Amino acid sequence: MVAISSSAPAGATPTHGTAPNYRFALIALTSLFFMWGFITCLNDILVPHLKSVFSLNYTQSMLIQLCFFGAYFLMSLPAGAVVKRIGYKGGIVVGLVIAAIGCALFVPAATSRLYPVFLGALFVLATGITLLQVAANPYVTVLGPPDTAASRLNLTQAFNSLGTTIAPMFGAFMILGTAAAATANMTPEQLDVLHATEASAVKLPYMGLAALLLILAAVFAALKLPVVEGNDEITPIGSAHGSAWSYRHLVLGAVGIFVYVGAEVSIGSFLVNFFAEPSIAGLSEADAAHYVSYFWGGAMIGRFIGAFAMRYVDDGKALAFNALIAGILLLVTVFTTGTTAMWAVLAIGLFNSIMFPTIFSLALHGLGRLTSQGSGILCLAIVGGAVLPVAQGALADTIGVQLAFLMPVICYVYIAYYGLVGHKPRTTTA
Repeated sequence: MVAISSSAPAGATPTHGTAPNYRFALIALTSLFFMWGFITCLNDILVPHLKSVFSLNYTQSMLIQLCFFGAYFLMSLPAGAVVKRIGYKGGIVVGLVIAAIGCALFVPAATSRLYPVFLGALFVLATGITLLQVAANPYVTVLGPPDTAASRLNLTQAFNSLGTTIAPMFGAFMILGTAAAATANMTPEQLDVLHATEASAVKLPYMGLAALLLILAAVFAALKLPVVEGNDEITPIGSAHGSAWSYRHLVLGAVGIFVYVGAEVSIGSFLVNFFAEPSIAGLSEADAAHYVSYFWGGAMIGRFIGAFAMRYVDDGKALAFNALIAGILLLVTVFTTGTTAMWAVLAIGLFNSIMFPTIFSLALHGLGRLTSQGSGILCLAIVGGAVLPVAQGALADTIGVQLAFLMPVICYVYIAYYGLVGHKPRTTTA
């Protein structure tokens, strides 16, 4: 099990020989969850926005998610090594600085009006977010009793969802509002001016985010947070005692993270275009973006509920139940029309709520000093958010946006399996 050094000066105040209080450290970490939720969800606005600016098809527009979540695949294991070398706090500070640089790169991307430059900026931004994920997620799991780790992660993820709830409204006003204001400009010259204006719409919001991230980096550099130490308490049967890959429940959990993030990102990426379909709601992009907030708002509400309820409910059974309901709602989305399909897909957010933190905490259970490596493997699996949206984009180009929602159903079936069976570790107590 991972332990906290008793010499930690701030954010960990011992109370007369009892377990230390890490409330301050958790509050500080919660701000990070909010920020990366906000930034990640802005991609749901960038997808339809850049699709319009560069006249992309669905597959091409999903390269946004491919570059963003592809960074998790390429950078998660190096990030795990960085965190192991410089510590969780150092990893957080470096991650914030890299993310700020990625946000700042949106200015030259918008000026050049080159789609590959936007994709490069997203990759740099996601590299910083990856480092934050690798550092902050396991840090939260060890700031308190192991049996309430899932509850703490659900609480911090609830604030992550607060960021994802606010981001679509922010993006609708700051980014898509520009496109909504100019509608009937049809000549090539006028379209060129319109696209230049639309491309420039990302400059101000992303420069603001860069400044905020740098401020947070300075704050975390000044904070004195608890020091995490490690030791092994649980050893997997037949393992070589040296690699997190020998933990079966971790590997299956990585697959769970892959399909969960892939499903969630795929659904969120298509909501604006789905709501614009005449058979669903026929909304403009700016109006549809406001409804995306309901999807992420449901996840926020569900995580606040989960932070309390999962102190009393079995983690695996709760995960399986939510996955089955999400799959059913997707089937309703595909085989109905109008407001029924619209609200069915939005309701999935509520049942997505506990999935990521629950899979994450179940997969890390019992890894001890290998927790940092295990976290890197799980963050590596977030590449599902890069792969599956592109697959759904190809389906949307082939069979239509609505039928393409059948793909995430398979993902939720696997998550239900992990909740019922796959998360159970085959370990012995050392």
